[in-house]
Amino acid sequence: MDATLARQFDRTDRRITGWMAEHGMLLLRIALGVVFFWFGALKLIPDASPAEALAGQTIERLTGGLVAAETAVPILAAWEVAIGVGLFIGRGMRITLLLLFVQMLGTITPLFLFPSETFSQFPWAPTLEGQYIIKNLVIVAAAIVLGATVRGGQLTADPPRG
Repeated sequence: MDATLARQFDRTDRRITGWMAEHGMLLLRIALGVVFFWFGALKLIPDASPAEALAGQTIERLTGGLVAAETAVPILAAWEVAIGVGLFIGRGMRITLLLLFVQMLGTITPLFLFPSETFSQFPWAPTLEGQYIIKNLVIVAAAIVLGATVRGGQLTADPPRG
């Protein structure tokens, strides 16, 4: 690669990574907000969410039957919508992320409580429901990245060298 092409590549790369650093956290927060708001809102409409039955069963089992699935699903829906709104607004991120992490703990439990519904062959072949749950690892990782900014941290395209 000749020197002119290398400089042009470097300029373009710096511009792109600078844009990513400047806008990445906002885009991550909004994308997570869309997921929580949308999936929560679906649970407010009977039979609209493919996760509704399993979510209701899980909460009913976790509460020892104290909270019936018919009661649990609208509460979970409101919880998820609240997380989505918190992510959209971007204020009160500590409480929003706390709600998110608690919700994620509940979300993972069907893998253990209902393995026949979440795996076609335990533990390596998840069903569609199992895959839906396992992908939440990405959501947890994204929330951890957002959490790293609650005290003013931010992404930088060119960190200081030292």
